[in-house]
Amino acid sequence: MQRNIRKAAVLGAGVMGAGIAAHLANVGIPTYLLDIVPRELTEEEQKKGLTMQDRSVRNRFAAAGKQRLLKEKPAPLYDKDDIDLITVGNMEDDLDRLAEVDWIIEVVVENLEVKRQVFEKIEAYRRPGTIVSSNTSGVSINEMCEGRSEEFRQHFLGTHFFNPPRYLKLLEIIPGRDTKPEIVQFMMHFGEYMLGKGTVLCKDTPNFIANRIGTYGLQISIQEMVKLGLGVDEVDALTGPVIGRPKSATFRTLDLVGLDTYVHVANNVKQKSEDAEEKAVFEVPAFVLEMVEKRWIGQKSGQGFFKQEKTAEGKEILALDYTNMTYRPRVKASFPSLEAAKTAKSLPQKLQALVYGKDKGSQFVWNVLKKVLLYSAAKIPEIADDIVSVDRAMKWGFGWELGPFETWDAIGVEKSVARMREEGETIPPLVEELLSSGKTSFYDKREGLLSAFAIGGKYKEVEEKKEVINLAQLKEQGRLIKKNAGAALIDLGDGVACLEFTSPHNALGMDVLQMAGYAAEEVKKNFIGLVIGNQGKNFCVGMNLAMALMEAQDENWFELEMMVKNFHKVGSALRAVNRPVVAAPFGMTLGGGVEVCFLADRVQAAAETYLGLVEVGVGLLPGGGGTKEMLFRAMENVPQGGSVPVDPFPFVARAFETIAMAKVSTSAKEAIKLGYLRPTDRISINSDHLLYDAKQLVLEMDRAGFAPRKPRRIRVIGETGYATLRQNIHAMRLSGMISEHDELIASKIAYVMSGGSVPAGTEVNEEYILELERQAFMDLIKTPKTQQRMQHMLTKNKPLRN
Repeated sequence: MQRNIRKAAVLGAGVMGAGIAAHLANVGIPTYLLDIVPRELTEEEQKKGLTMQDRSVRNRFAAAGKQRLLKEKPAPLYDKDDIDLITVGNMEDDLDRLAEVDWIIEVVVENLEVKRQVFEKIEAYRRPGTIVSSNTSGVSINEMCEGRSEEFRQHFLGTHFFNPPRYLKLLEIIPGRDTKPEIVQFMMHFGEYMLGKGTVLCKDTPNFIANRIGTYGLQISIQEMVKLGLGVDEVDALTGPVIGRPKSATFRTLDLVGLDTYVHVANNVKQKSEDAEEKAVFEVPAFVLEMVEKRWIGQKSGQGFFKQEKTAEGKEILALDYTNMTYRPRVKASFPSLEAAKTAKSLPQKLQALVYGKDKGSQFVWNVLKKVLLYSAAKIPEIADDIVSVDRAMKWGFGWELGPFETWDAIGVEKSVARMREEGETIPPLVEELLSSGKTSFYDKREGLLSAFAIGGKYKEVEEKKEVINLAQLKEQGRLIKKNAGAALIDLGDGVACLEFTSPHNALGMDVLQMAGYAAEEVKKNFIGLVIGNQGKNFCVGMNLAMALMEAQDENWFELEMMVKNFHKVGSALRAVNRPVVAAPFGMTLGGGVEVCFLADRVQAAAETYLGLVEVGVGLLPGGGGTKEMLFRAMENVPQGGSVPVDPFPFVARAFETIAMAKVSTSAKEAIKLGYLRPTDRISINSDHLLYDAKQLVLEMDRAGFAPRKPRRIRVIGETGYATLRQNIHAMRLSGMISEHDELIASKIAYVMSGGSVPAGTEVNEEYILELERQAFMDLIKTPKTQQRMQHMLTKNKPLRN
């Protein structure tokens, strides 16, 4: 039977339940969101004369969960309109709707008996064959479905999403004893291909993989902090990006998660573990329990390990002093090993500087890492059969750059184990087996192929699906065509090349433009198409601002003008290739990054792409064709062929506003609404598949008989349109909403988008608008206030309103 999920139901409309429903809506799955019926009327409901029989009352909790999705940040929905795919109800009146769905997800309170009651109700209404899963973070899957029929148990499993469900990649799949293998296989595939997740197969053990190791690490961090007398702010400085962990580090992460949730997860392992030593580690410290009692549970209560207070100067973030339970100003961590780590170039070098240092900070990092690495190795095969699953779970669920076994390789297995032995630690069998077999790392890479050490003493190749293209691996396999300091051209196979940006932050400078020009010539001669994509942290943050500012301060106007013209030349060269060019943006795609996408014939964007022409933030307008392209796209949207001509002004005004307000999309889907992407562009839900999808689009366009874009002409809104835009801009200036320099910038954008000093209805081509755009860009970059804005952005990383 060909299985598919066309409709789903989520039971429980709390933060996680509503978030899961939102993500199902993101991928186009209509979803019922059900919750319990309230026990009593609210004061507001009483004033309206409602009774306990009214649907609005009975659906109150589910409706509140749905409405919350429109206000939450970061946004749970790709597009707010998708909220209409969520239908609310309650678990008394609407359980019959479960017969309509293909997947039922339980997201109620983490209480075994409550969950069992819910599953008993579900079984009375579900169709045979419907998948039922629990989003539990640690309750036993097998215990939950006790008393259910065999057919129910065969279609039951754990599907543990991480919060927030849209953004965190990990989806732990936990089969029960009776779950059919084909159901497990289907959910692993569905999670990856339809929900865009990294799916990891887990065993039915307390807290599964990520929370088991992550919570252990947090507990060890708290214990070591107390032992060494460190502050929560010092620990966060030592356990954030410097060791390849998220900015929220340790205690800001706990504030985000909520201490009540954290204590529940820790207690779950403590209660289930039969190991006295493990039980002791998961004993929650008294001061944390006191915080929970006082409702100092983090962000949702307004204070936790940190709290924000208003001061005469503005706002100040205070840190908790756990020795006396008072808040104090934050202190800057000062350890020589930390400073050495910050200046080290690679993550392995940073880790080694911290782990093998000689101060209190390095002692803390070593003590924590040592325990976490030993624990991770000791839990194989209890929680997972292989090290890859553990590493992926920690990277995808907790945002670690390196998993535990990758971290061990980074600090040196032999060197670290020797020190562990000296300190009297017990070395787990897996590690002893690795070293006794003469091997010195958990991972081995040969000819670009990665293998992982496995139980039994041999390396096994880490299998990657065909949809996962790894550019670094391709380069190791000899597929590099050419490279320079800022970019590379790589052969993706099947006649498709990839232009990869490699400059710092993937910023656009002359080296990138030179490689793009070379790529155009090479593709024209030897390839059927080109993908513009990379695997950095972000696709492209725009032009090299530091270089542009330096040239402006030195008044090298000719050099700056040449840079703008070179960008335009690259666009012309890519169009002259007469081969399909597909851009593959992801993450932050700002300024020149958006303009790179505009140069392509089509775009294959990751769902999590945040596109924006943000040049006004540094006192400029989009000068690489962005202003021109937004104008032409606006005019394309003007309906044609009616008996009465449609006024193009509102379409141009909307595009003007998008640029002038530096609007950034919260997703690729929203970017279509803003005009940065076209409705014909495509979206990859799983970012790991992005380059593969982009390559397939190139091949598809080639097979369909690719025809290059024709030069375009439009009729502009001209001087009358410009006068109207100027009037609106000046009114904003008079009301104090914008500064005098903001007015100048907006007026330049308006002038270009109106078509300059020509009558309304004048027909112009792309080169004409590009020339207006170039002149406006040069006029602005010559002004001291724009240069001040550029300088401020480079030094403070935020815009200046001068």
